[in-house]
Amino acid sequence: MRLEISCQDRLGIAQDVLELLRAHQIDLRGIEINESGKIYLSFPNIDFADFQQFMPKIRRIEGIDDVKTTLYMPIERERNELRAIIQTMPDPVFSIDTKGRIVLFNDAAKFSVDNDVDLLIQAEIDEWVSGFKFEKWLDSKETLAQTQKVKFVQQDYIADILPVMVPDSDGQDILAGAVVILKSELRLGQQFNTFHKKEAESFDKFYANSLAMRKVINEASRMADLDGPLLIFGETGTGKELIARSCHEASSRAEGPLLSLNCATISDDIAETELFGSAVNAFGNNEAKQGLLEQAQGGTLLLDEIADMSLQLQGKLLRVIEDAEFRRVGDDAPIGVDVRFMCTTSKDLGLLVESGRFRQDLYYRLNVLSLVMPALRERKQDIMPLAEAFLNQHCVKLGRNIAKLSKSCVDYLNTYPWPGNVRQLQNALYRALTLLDGNEITKEHIHLPSCATTVSYIDENFEGTLDQEVKKFEKDLLKKLYPSYPSTRQLARKLGLSHTAIANKLREYGINKATIKI
Repeated sequence: MRLEISCQDRLGIAQDVLELLRAHQIDLRGIEINESGKIYLSFPNIDFADFQQFMPKIRRIEGIDDVKTTLYMPIERERNELRAIIQTMPDPVFSIDTKGRIVLFNDAAKFSVDNDVDLLIQAEIDEWVSGFKFEKWLDSKETLAQTQKVKFVQQDYIADILPVMVPDSDGQDILAGAVVILKSELRLGQQFNTFHKKEAESFDKFYANSLAMRKVINEASRMADLDGPLLIFGETGTGKELIARSCHEASSRAEGPLLSLNCATISDDIAETELFGSAVNAFGNNEAKQGLLEQAQGGTLLLDEIADMSLQLQGKLLRVIEDAEFRRVGDDAPIGVDVRFMCTTSKDLGLLVESGRFRQDLYYRLNVLSLVMPALRERKQDIMPLAEAFLNQHCVKLGRNIAKLSKSCVDYLNTYPWPGNVRQLQNALYRALTLLDGNEITKEHIHLPSCATTVSYIDENFEGTLDQEVKKFEKDLLKKLYPSYPSTRQLARKLGLSHTAIANKLREYGINKATIKI
């Protein structure tokens, strides 16, 4: 169990918290105080009855403003993020202490020594990397970053040697070790070619007059050639798959295949076979079948709507990412994986993690690099350029003269909220063109659903009091939101109310998992 405590700056407040833990015989596993003054505690789960007694007591400590549970300590998140970044790097990476001993290394380094981990753990870096005097450098008065040619496992590398500095009690930086990144001639060649190749034309297809879209394109172009997993968030119709395709085309894997699997439209057993393939006679087949992982070797695998993948398949995908290998269904022989993973989702994975519907460890593995595609209503400057481009495309496709948009239509398109985003705009214009007799599209030609609320609570002939009508609205709203926010804490956060207030209202209206289908 982990707690996040918001408190005032008072001398001895942390000691009071620790004293309360001692009084309740709670075994503290970790404590962290961040720069904003928040205190984080980690301790084993306790009985619910004990927890009910403990929480009011901690809230009564002088200077404590709020206490709530949290999924992780800040240092845990940082550690997991750092580990995920290091592990996805294709180059051997070592972390050494001030004595030159290896304390951390990534999979690329491990594979270079044939996975014999025992050879690397606590070994001195000089035993493995020759051509640079690490001990002398670590003992020097001024440890500056170095770039040197070295040998590792009888192969030449360029080593970036970067000092790790931490502040002491006086705020002065002191040496805590170093990070050593090895780059082979092949990798350097790939990077050189990428640097000098013509700016990727793959992002030219996007209209980015808006600041929001320009920001996304800039981030995407920087992330395109990185090999870490890319997670793309966005509402339906915002162009998540298109930006993923553009990132692939702008990467060093552009010559390799880009294959995709829609996790929302396929059953679990079929999805597993599609991903991993199947062995001979696995399903009565006379020959083995390659899965997408095998077909996408050297390229990119796009997992569309990853949030809809089952927990079982999530676990298998996690093992593939961690082990860089998989097995066909019905086969025990491992097959190495050389693919970049890109995933899209229109759902809040953080909330799904909280509710237990998405694996936390997989979330951290996938969320190494991320993009958020803005909704069309958040990029209004792009609406008309997109509309005109779609009109031209549709007119050519339909074999008719280029149509124009009337002023009323332009105003309407610019003010409509576009819940279906770019895809809805494209489809709306196509429909208008197919029914158009003249050469000008007016507001009347655009048939779009009203985005007003689906339930009207304003009726001049309503019966009952204002309080009764407000309660009716409140009950209907809670019933509508509950399936998406099935815990009181999630719902409270969504509506900006306290956990207790929401719990009381749900109890009052009889809204629970037994009465509402989730």
